Amino acid sequence: MRPEQPTWSPPPADKEQPRQVRRILSLFRPYRGRLAIVGVLVGAASLVGVATPFLLKAILDTAIPEGRTGLLTLLALGMILSAVLSGVFGVLQTLISTTVGQRVMHDLRTAVYGRLQRMSLAFFTRTRTGEVQSRIANDIGGMQATVTSTATSLVSNLTSVVATIVAMVALDWRLTLVSLLLLPVFVWISRRVGNERKKITTQRQKQMAAMAATVTESLSVSGILLGRTMGRADSLTKSFAEESEGLVDLEVRSNMAGRWRMSVIGIVMAAMPAVIYWTAGVALQLGGPSISIGTLVAFVSLQQGLFRPTVSLLSTGVQIQTSLALFQRIFEYLDLPIDITEPENPVHLDQVKGEIRFEDVEFRYDDKGAPILDGIDITVPAGGSLAVVGPTGSGKSTLSYLVPRLYDVTGGRVTLDGVDVRDLDFDTLARAIGVVSQETYLFHASVAENLRFAKPDATDEELHGAARAAQIHDHIASLPDGYDTVVGERGHRFSGGEKQRLAIARTILRDPPVLILDEATSALDTRTEHAVQEAIDALSANRTTLTIAHRLSTIRSADQIVVLDSGHAVERGTHEELLAQEGRYAALVHRDAQLEPTR
Repeated sequence: MRPEQPTWSPPPADKEQPRQVRRILSLFRPYRGRLAIVGVLVGAASLVGVATPFLLKAILDTAIPEGRTGLLTLLALGMILSAVLSGVFGVLQTLISTTVGQRVMHDLRTAVYGRLQRMSLAFFTRTRTGEVQSRIANDIGGMQATVTSTATSLVSNLTSVVATIVAMVALDWRLTLVSLLLLPVFVWISRRVGNERKKITTQRQKQMAAMAATVTESLSVSGILLGRTMGRADSLTKSFAEESEGLVDLEVRSNMAGRWRMSVIGIVMAAMPAVIYWTAGVALQLGGPSISIGTLVAFVSLQQGLFRPTVSLLSTGVQIQTSLALFQRIFEYLDLPIDITEPENPVHLDQVKGEIRFEDVEFRYDDKGAPILDGIDITVPAGGSLAVVGPTGSGKSTLSYLVPRLYDVTGGRVTLDGVDVRDLDFDTLARAIGVVSQETYLFHASVAENLRFAKPDATDEELHGAARAAQIHDHIASLPDGYDTVVGERGHRFSGGEKQRLAIARTILRDPPVLILDEATSALDTRTEHAVQEAIDALSANRTTLTIAHRLSTIRSADQIVVLDSGHAVERGTHEELLAQEGRYAALVHRDAQLEPTR
């Protein structure tokens, strides 16, 4: 029984949100120097912008009425200079803030990818590939606007609002009160809208992840083959259309959430100049203090200048609340527990002989499930060979995965040259153990690039030597592009036997002292199996070899054969010894003999 896939459920907003905001802000900490420069530019731009209405007031109240042409020229030039400086400051501010935002995006992508690289095999067996890809592409991509411009926009607009309000108070505090009466209501509305969009965004990202998983699975080479041969192409298209339709609804809801309420805010803000003019006129008629034309025009100019950053600030607040859902999904992956880790002071082996011991090994997927392996005691001397056989589900592959720590034992221990594999550093394990499995994975790259994945600095001569040992060199050389031939998605340009021999060549190139063969020939026909088996025999020479066997004809010469059943080692010995016992191994051999003519 496998562990349940982690699901996200939003924690109480009043407790989690402040911590999450602090965590988001910490992403920008490495770039605080650049952000400080942005802050200076923002402050300078705000001061320059606020100065323009005061220059306009001086023009209307002093320079024009008094006919002072020189002053008028200076004030006009001041307004032009203000516009130029605002433009320059804006470009510099955008350049720096965008650079910082993209660096934060890079840090997030790298952190998530690095975290996933450290997860155990169990995580990937229970998580759809498309879901993982969606977290990196869609969720982080959806945060681009937030991390590249929102922070700067928040500081810029906040600075502009504060500076403008101060300037408005300096001109006329009474008109300022009239202008700001509805501001608390606007803030309340924007928070409501943000909460709505945050909930919808969570649903939308889940839907996008589901759709990405469908695309990844059904549009792969294997997915296309299965869909075509099963006559399910139309059904898959219909299923995808239904998922896409659901995404359309969520996108519309996300974009329309609170749209009318935000429009009301815009209408009210746009109507405020009329209210200011009306207030000033009524106050004058009622015997109140008179307001000069210059002051009134300058105030309305400031008030209009307040409109843009205020609406932008409210919209930014909505965007931030919406982005919290995306950040939460990313932080969920960054917080995934890593159950297979290096110890604080790992053991490093410069030379590995290759002795493997399974000492009273137990393994289970979780505390509640039955053990997959129980009480396994096996010793494989350096250079020796062990074959593990048994019915499907007996724990054969799981046993082999414990050696390179794709899983960790839940009881007992596995040792390499007397050292518990959990105490070794990952570099030692990677150098010491090579795995050739039934499902060969090749990248969509050239043959040479696939081989060099095992040894990036390998020379062409080393590639050719490994390929010859795996009996695949002649075939590669016969291709039009030779070793530069692109193998295609998952290696579908090559046959099953050819892919297996490429995998063997890749492992030969790495030259590990311990070799694990996990049913490496079980999916091949008899003729291809013989060719691959010859390559495997060359690979296994002078190495400690652990073979998970489906066809028993391939393991008769093994030094030791262990029969697993329901996670227990029920028989062990050489081929001849086990045949003489006439037990389960003998029954498996007789079954193979009966099936052999049909292959």
